[in-house]
Amino acid sequence: MGAEPDRITIDGDIDVTVRRSPRARRMTLRVARAGGAVVLTLPRAVSMAEGRAFAQSRADWLRKTRATMPQRTVARFGAALPYAGKRIVLTPAETKLVRLDGERLLMPAHRPAGVVSAAWLKHIARQKLARAADRYAARLGLSYRALTLRDTRSRWGSCTHDGRLMFSWRLAMAPEEVLDYVAAHEVAHLRHMDHSAAFWACCEALMPGHSVHRRWLKQHGHELLAWVFVEDAGFD
Repeated sequence: MGAEPDRITIDGDIDVTVRRSPRARRMTLRVARAGGAVVLTLPRAVSMAEGRAFAQSRADWLRKTRATMPQRTVARFGAALPYAGKRIVLTPAETKLVRLDGERLLMPAHRPAGVVSAAWLKHIARQKLARAADRYAARLGLSYRALTLRDTRSRWGSCTHDGRLMFSWRLAMAPEEVLDYVAAHEVAHLRHMDHSAAFWACCEALMPGHSVHRRWLKQHGHELLAWVFVEDAGFD
């Protein structure tokens, strides 16, 4: 008996990634908000034939849902990339350094625009998030152990029990107030490792009116996730 496929196609045009999960209790279908990728999760005891039939029965829903998702946008020269809630045009230039010039991000013409712009966003995100986290932690009279950046798909930030903060570097693309809110949210977890009323009161004390920024992420966060930077890179 051969290995079962990790991808199937239904209706001839909908590609579905298949994942097995020993923890899953039922079959689930999810559509990624960035790009519309479809993932079918199957419990261990469910057959591939059952999974295929399940996905097939929801083909119309999948097609309608994917139609509402923003298409992936490649970060290339000439693209208008979100930055701090605005748009900047990725512009090739005779330069060795990346430099923001009004509404243009000037970058070395001989280097891939996606790699360079992603590295620049990470650099900016680290600076801004560290400043915000330091500021909010000082207000609480607390400190954190480390701050790391990742390209996460399901959360914009997290805080561990031992005080390690993690943020998505794509927050550099969001409005400044939204980035600040996520920093305040995670720092508040240094005091309350839950989402209790006390936690939300702490968030409100750190950033009054934070709910509008939380709402912005729910409404527009998928637009930031839709950007493709081709490959990962660091920034010196």
